Amino acid sequence: MTYCVGLKLNAGLVLLSDTRTNAGLDNIACYRKMFFFEEPGERAVVVMTAGSLSVTQTTLARLNEAIHDEMADETTSIMKAQTMLQVATIIGDTLARTRREIAEQCRDLRQQASASMIVAGQRQGGDMRMYLIYPEGNFIEATEDTPFLQIGEHKYGKPILDRVVTPATSLTDAQKAVLLSMDSTLRSNLSVGMPLDLAIIEQGACAITTRRRILDGDADFARMSAAWSAALRDSFVNIQL
Repeated sequence: MTYCVGLKLNAGLVLLSDTRTNAGLDNIACYRKMFFFEEPGERAVVVMTAGSLSVTQTTLARLNEAIHDEMADETTSIMKAQTMLQVATIIGDTLARTRREIAEQCRDLRQQASASMIVAGQRQGGDMRMYLIYPEGNFIEATEDTPFLQIGEHKYGKPILDRVVTPATSLTDAQKAVLLSMDSTLRSNLSVGMPLDLAIIEQGACAITTRRRILDGDADFARMSAAWSAALRDSFVNIQL
């Protein structure tokens, strides 16, 4: 399993993913779930993945192959697409096709092959956009009413986002929100694990302005986690029935 979360704010996009995959308790590995497609100043796109590793890796390989195809155009390459909507459409179509093919290969083994993705970014002259792409290739978009999207093991990290995140949330507070959302998930589900990947695309930059890998034992993350736990305990004790 995995957990990925993205916030679409007035100030920019904030994205966070874990790196754990598992096929049973005795088969746990570390794989990157966050991928960058960038031409600084022209466009920046981040893709986060959850689900079957064979589906997500094949989908990303096909997206990269299309980018480097000499015959690539705006209908096949996410680096030539004219809008973020076209980017999401290309990725959705590629994901759906890949999922169907792998599911067919696994049919006789009665195995599931499914995946979902969060796609976020901005192209020069366009607005910031963020989409959740379903296994079937269709997608929904983050809005002012719902400025965050999640994939994977999302239920543990959702309450804090519901309570504190609005489009007006600052990038600093947004980083705290996604990290505490991840911290809650790490504490409650062993299928989500370190290290973490954090990315920020500031409004209008059309570039990935922050990239950070947070390793197990990171002092800042540990300090924030401990402070959050203490604050929750103090608040619980002080609430009157």
